[in-house]
Amino acid sequence: MPLHRIFHTALLGVLLLSGSGCLLRSRPVQVRMTTATLQAATRDELIARVNQDASKIQTLNATVDIDASTGGSKKGKITEYQQIRGYLLAEKPNYLRMIGLLPIVRNKAFDMVSNGDEFKLWIPPKNRFIVGHNRIDKPSPSPLENLRPQHISDALLLHEIDPQTEIAFIQGSDEITQDPKTKKDVEEPNYILGIIRADEKTHEPYLAREIYFNRTNLMPYRQVVYDRNGYVATDASYEDFEPIDGTQFPNLIRIWRPQEEYTITLHFVKIELNKPMTPDQFALEQPPGATVINLDNHLHTVAGGN
Repeated sequence: MPLHRIFHTALLGVLLLSGSGCLLRSRPVQVRMTTATLQAATRDELIARVNQDASKIQTLNATVDIDASTGGSKKGKITEYQQIRGYLLAEKPNYLRMIGLLPIVRNKAFDMVSNGDEFKLWIPPKNRFIVGHNRIDKPSPSPLENLRPQHISDALLLHEIDPQTEIAFIQGSDEITQDPKTKKDVEEPNYILGIIRADEKTHEPYLAREIYFNRTNLMPYRQVVYDRNGYVATDASYEDFEPIDGTQFPNLIRIWRPQEEYTITLHFVKIELNKPMTPDQFALEQPPGATVINLDNHLHTVAGGN
């Protein structure tokens, strides 16, 4: 008998046996779909929601508890640091200041300001004053030394989507979440709003960020910011929203920087929105006698002392 006849005969036998149940085995699959009522929205409606919410916040003055951890798959371990109290000031478009206090004694652990392009960082316990641009040309082996104010600013407030320079698209997705009543994992549909922008120098389009929306309330609960090469630069999550001055603001923001392997979690203790601010609130002068480190030209100098 030709070889192809033998193959067809054997295949027919397998199919017949499968149909009779000899080689067929089935098992139930547990479908864990959410029972929550889902809301629908179009791309334009989600863009309008982002822009409307963003326009309601111009300044932020907050007291926060700051958790930090470093490490991950690259280092093979995770190091968690003791929670500290801090203060956070932000003013659109790019001004930010964050002050951290040492535990117990409450002296300054650090003081950091940025105008969106350049930043200054004063570390009193080490008598260091660090200046440079927000970009990272060569990451430090110490993860927290790669912290930049712009990383916090990018995640802190959702920026408006500019129809003149950006293109947005919508896609549906599913995510495994925990049902608040049963505490069991369920599959819940969501929306992802992708935002494409053109590079300022090459004019090549790239995926700049993605905003995830919970379909039970259409609130943004996650924002992923990408670098020019398509890698995740910042992955931020937002939890525990509450109404403040006509808008919804999260009481917890978690900022994960996978390339530098550090996480900053902000627990908001007190929040004031849209209070007038002055330039001196974002002014940080170089302390006398401090060791000055310029990250742009890798210079270490000692400032004049008293």
